[in-house]
Amino acid sequence: MLYRMFDTKVFPATGAWPPGVAAAEAIKAGDEGGRKAVLLGVGVAIGAIGSFFKIPMSAFGIAFIGNIWALAMFGVGLLLRGYSGPLFSGEAFAGIIPGGDMMKAYIPHGVMIGAGLVALLQVASTLLRRDTDRAARTQSDGALRRALGFGTAGYIALAMLIAAAGGLWAELSWGMLVAFVVYAAFAAFVHELIVGLAAMHSGWFPAFAVALITLIIGMLVGFPPTALAALVAFSAATGPAFADMGYDLKAGYILRGHGADPEFERDGRRQQLYAAMVAFLVAIVVVFLSWESYFAQDLLPPVDRVYAATIGAGVAPEVAQSLALWAIPGALVQWLGGSKRQMGILFATGLLLNAPLAGWAVLAGIVIRILWSRWRGEEGRSEMEVVAAGVIAGDALFSFFDSVGQRLFGRR
Repeated sequence: MLYRMFDTKVFPATGAWPPGVAAAEAIKAGDEGGRKAVLLGVGVAIGAIGSFFKIPMSAFGIAFIGNIWALAMFGVGLLLRGYSGPLFSGEAFAGIIPGGDMMKAYIPHGVMIGAGLVALLQVASTLLRRDTDRAARTQSDGALRRALGFGTAGYIALAMLIAAAGGLWAELSWGMLVAFVVYAAFAAFVHELIVGLAAMHSGWFPAFAVALITLIIGMLVGFPPTALAALVAFSAATGPAFADMGYDLKAGYILRGHGADPEFERDGRRQQLYAAMVAFLVAIVVVFLSWESYFAQDLLPPVDRVYAATIGAGVAPEVAQSLALWAIPGALVQWLGGSKRQMGILFATGLLLNAPLAGWAVLAGIVIRILWSRWRGEEGRSEMEVVAAGVIAGDALFSFFDSVGQRLFGRR
């Protein structure tokens, strides 16, 4: 879907897509050498050093590239969630936020639901609005509508296939079976759009947290555990692929000259799609051959344990009331920020992640970005993007080799 929707007015190629910009700038700096290569090296060193001290340097680097408004709300959300205990554990908040724990009060979930619903309305409004910048894009409004229709039909078909393969047709009544197919398709579709918008503006996306929200709503509907497990797996699988494809296409868009040659851009994008499909096929084979080894060692993604624990614990009926209540501020923030800033989506994303250091890193990066831009002007923007690419690369490289070192040598 992202291949068909990239460079439309909903997901424009001119959007931030920070990791894509970072990848492209790193490639360009390595190819051109000179001052850009030096700046890239400085960024790599900063990223690696910060990662050594457990600072989330990818968040710091992304702050130099992404949408400032969206990133600011993301940072605020991260800090509120990270320090919710000290901030909201007093008696004044006891009835609203028990123990100062936002997650137990389902505040982040409700805020994301409200912001997500408004974001959907904003997408619909964008589709109905005349495209005044059509000449600057390679995809028309008609192509966007066809992509959305294709995606809707595809998700319904996949939901039906999951229901059949999982034996849900024998476990659910016909009414619940239809409800499962419709809700699973809708949840996957919305999940993809929300994750895509967050990824485009900030470089971070709450894929697994949004999947948890779809799971909680599914529990409130009354789906049995087998259906819930299939539902959350389906939802969680859509968003990351959507976001990563956006980053890849953004990198290609920059390297191909920012769409200066539309035919060359479309052909290059098509080649990237072929490469991604080959990678998906290789990944399927690798997972098929290796999953038993991972499971035997109890190497499961932590979020899967959260999903399983949530299904096992059940959800109280009053959760629906809490979700509806906190959806209101989420909807308001998203509406006030507008579709170009996605402030509600990014604020909710921050609330869903327990990473206060990332919040400080994002806000510090924004302050440095503003000062740097005022000092260096337009030239400073290119410099910041190269340094940011290095910071993100340095963080990734250190994390990878640190993880490998721990695995090989047992260092903790």
